[in-house]
Amino acid sequence: MRGRFLVIEGIDGCGKTTQLNELHEWLPISGIMPRGVKLEITREPGGTSLGNVLRRILLDPDGEYNLEPLTELLLYAADRAQHVSQVILPALDRGDWVLSDRFCGSTIAYQGYGRRLSLTIISQLEEMVTSGLQPDLTLWLALSPEDAIIRIKDRSVDRIENNGIIFLKQVAVGFEKLAHERFWTQIPAQHSKTEVSTAIKGVIGTVFSNLAT
Repeated sequence: MRGRFLVIEGIDGCGKTTQLNELHEWLPISGIMPRGVKLEITREPGGTSLGNVLRRILLDPDGEYNLEPLTELLLYAADRAQHVSQVILPALDRGDWVLSDRFCGSTIAYQGYGRRLSLTIISQLEEMVTSGLQPDLTLWLALSPEDAIIRIKDRSVDRIENNGIIFLKQVAVGFEKLAHERFWTQIPAQHSKTEVSTAIKGVIGTVFSNLAT
């Protein structure tokens, strides 16, 4: 049986990392995954050795590389091509589950709506590097840009997070449109970590309830 591909999306500060770590602990013992199936936890950018190099360039807080928006887009595409080929597809072919922090939706939201790059070009790149691969479930942690800014204001921010509230509002619009177009599951992220976690687990349990054997 082919594995399952789950993705968590959302703007910076929405709590993706916290919920990813929670699912890392919970999913293997939840009784939802079939017996003998492993859980692969990964991220974009940075899910491969090459991806980690690209991640340092893309998120460099000092802006050493002075990336142009198109360069940024192409580096994300390169990261995804390597990620899909080396990590995601092999795991799914083994029958394992993959849980990823970000996927194609983030590129559309950040580089398409945030950077104002061509959505047509981004769509063409998506098809090229994924060969049509789509997540079985995408969880969108929906948080207002204002709340997101409050959450990240006291931590060290990377190059993308340092773009400010106007950029983040444009990205948030992109995520909202994508969620409706691609039938993502919206999880209100303004609530407590426990409430968000409970909601996520409930969705996963409902969607995949008939798989465990």
